[in-house]
Formats: sequence, C-alpha cells, structure tokens
Amino acid sequence: MRDTYWDEAAATFDEEPDHGLRDPAVRAAWDARLRSWLSGRPSRVLDLGCGTGSLSELAVEHGHTVTAIDRSEPMVRLAGAKLAGGTTTLAVGDAAHPPLRAGSFDVLLVRHVLWALPDPRAVLSRWAALVRPGGRLILVEGRWGESAPTGIAATELRAMLSSLPDIPPAAIRHDDLTDDPALWGRPVRDERYALVARTMTA
Repeated sequence: MRDTYWDEAAATFDEEPDHGLRDPAVRAAWDARLRSWLSGRPSRVLDLGCGTGSLSELAVEHGHTVTAIDRSEPMVRLAGAKLAGGTTTLAVGDAAHPPLRAGSFDVLLVRHVLWALPDPRAVLSRWAALVRPGGRLILVEGRWGESAPTGIAATELRAMLSSLPDIPPAAIRHDDLTDDPALWGRPVRDERYALVARTMTA
C-alpha cells in the first residue's frame, strides 16, 4: 500500500458506518463492545492506528486517558478535532514501531491495523511490551473477501499471541463480531472478531 493511501482516504474515511460512528445505532454497538473490553476503572489506553479517533473518543467518554497514534497526518488532524478537550494525547507516528516506554499503558487498542503491517508477530511482541503486567491487548481484526481474502484469521492471530511469553493461551478471549450487523451498519459475511488478551502479572 503506498504511503499516501491513508492520507488520501482521510477526507471520506468517516463515511463508513464503523469508522465515523455517525449512526447512533452503530455508535451504541461499538460503545457497548468497548465497554465490555475495557476495565471499569480509568485506564491508560494506547490506540494505535487510531484513524480519525472514533474509538478513542468513546474511550475518553468512559473516563479513560488515551494516547492515539496514526501514521497519517490528515487522519490525526481529524482525530484532533473530534477529541478536542478530552484527556487525549495525539501524535503522528508508526504504529508498528511506537516510540513509547515499556509498560506505560493499561490497555492497547488496535482495530484493523495489524493485517496491513509486515511481520505481525514481531509487531505483536513490541506492542505487548508496552502494556503493564496484568494489562490487556484488544485486537479487532478480520479476514475480508471471498475470492481473494485478505486480513488475519482469528486462529492465526491467536497462535501468534499464544507464542508471546507474557500472554498465556488461557488468557485470550475471542469475541465473534460477524453476527453483530449493528457494528458495521449492515450484515456482513466475512470473518470479523476481537481477541482480548491479558498479560501475565508480575
């Protein structure tokens, strides 16, 4: 994917129901899911590949402090407008190599990003290191298309997570998102899911 792809997509990015969350029913569906994945107490959340900041905005509304990073400057500008006044730090940066201190966050939140990065296993290892012991990784991914599918299957991502030393296989929860059309603004047939993984306590 060329470097300018997401810059050029920024202007119309929020027109997709699950990107902009402009439809109240879609917004409510993502809000309920995010509430179930995040801790009830205020947490430090890292949103990598944040796009226009819709999930960051929901997290802030629930009282969390969010650091949101995206490679696209136009996306970050739009996120800044959406998140103005919230407990949010925004930055332009590479989600695959975030220049952040290990153990700085309670939660790492990533939606539809890992599939597009080279060497996802190495990326996951770097991401897991950013989460404190007992924290969690929330990975929303999928495998899209029928004739030439792209993305990451849940079984593949679970195997990658299970290979990390700080994430026990039993600490990985799988939520099937395919059968929840409210999340996407329409029925979908491809594989869509979230894996929520807890890191081991010290």
